[in-house]
Amino acid sequence: MTNKIYPCLWFDGNAKAAAELYCSIFKNLTITVDTPMVINFELNGQKFMGLNGGTMFKPNPSVSFYAVLETEEEMDFAWQKLSENGKVMMPLNVYPWSPKYGWVQDEFGISWQLTLGKIADVGQQFSPAMMFVGEQHGRAEEAISFYTSTFKNALTKFIARYEAGENDVTGMVKHAQFCLENQTFIVMDSGFQHPFAFNEGISFVVDCENQAEVDYYWDKLTADGGKESQCAWLKDKFGVSWQIVPRQLMILMGDKDRAKSNRVMDAMFKMKKIVIADLEKANRGES
Repeated sequence: MTNKIYPCLWFDGNAKAAAELYCSIFKNLTITVDTPMVINFELNGQKFMGLNGGTMFKPNPSVSFYAVLETEEEMDFAWQKLSENGKVMMPLNVYPWSPKYGWVQDEFGISWQLTLGKIADVGQQFSPAMMFVGEQHGRAEEAISFYTSTFKNALTKFIARYEAGENDVTGMVKHAQFCLENQTFIVMDSGFQHPFAFNEGISFVVDCENQAEVDYYWDKLTADGGKESQCAWLKDKFGVSWQIVPRQLMILMGDKDRAKSNRVMDAMFKMKKIVIADLEKANRGES
C-alpha cells in the first residue's frame, strides 16, 4: 500500500526513538528514511513521517491512530509497550463496539486507539482518527463532505450518530469512516471539555505528482477560511494541518550536489505554496 496521503508526526528530536518503538511493537515494519530531521517509516505497508521540528508544536489526542490488532497477545503487548511512560485515556477493557479496546497516549505524545478485530474489516491496520472538539464540535459531518468532495476516489463508508440519552448532542457523529484515495479515515464529535485542539503536531502530507496537483489541493484546502502557512504547510477551515508536497521537491532536495540542494532548500523556505519551476531555477543557480 502506497499512501498518497500520509501522516507527519512532530517530535522534539526523538523521531528515531519513536519510530524504533513502533517498529518493535507492530508487524511488517521498517524505517525507510533516516536523517537528522526526517524519519520515514512504514507500518504494515502504510507510510508515516516523523519530523524533528523542535518544541514549537506537540501532538495531542485530537488526531489519534485507530490500530487493529488481530490477536489478544498482540493487543496486550502493544498496550504494555505504548502505555509505558505514557498516559491511559481509556483503559483496556470490553466495550460495546469491541471485545477489547483501549486508548493510550505514548511517551512521545502520539495517541493510539487499539482494538481487537480483523484488519480486513477496515481495509488497513492504522487509520487516522480526527476528534472534533471545542470550536470544531459538531463539524465532523461537514468535514466528511468537504474531504470527500476535495479528494478523488473518495467515499463515505458509514456514519453512526449519537442517540438520545448518550453523552453528546443527539444526531452528531459518534463514529464515522470514509475513504480518501483508498485510505480509511475516522472522525467523531466530542462535546466534552478537552484541553486540546487540532494543531501542527500531526499533519497530513499530500504526495503530488505535478504543479497542477499542488495548485488544486492548495486552493481547495485553503478555501472558506483555511490559512496558508510556510514551506508547503496550510490549515484547512477546521484547523487540520496539511502539507502539499510535490515529488520534485524531494528529488531536488536530495541532489548529491550540496550547493544545489542548499539553494533548493533556501528557495523553499521563502515559499508558502511550493512552485516547482522556481525550485528548478534554484537548482540550476538561476535567479
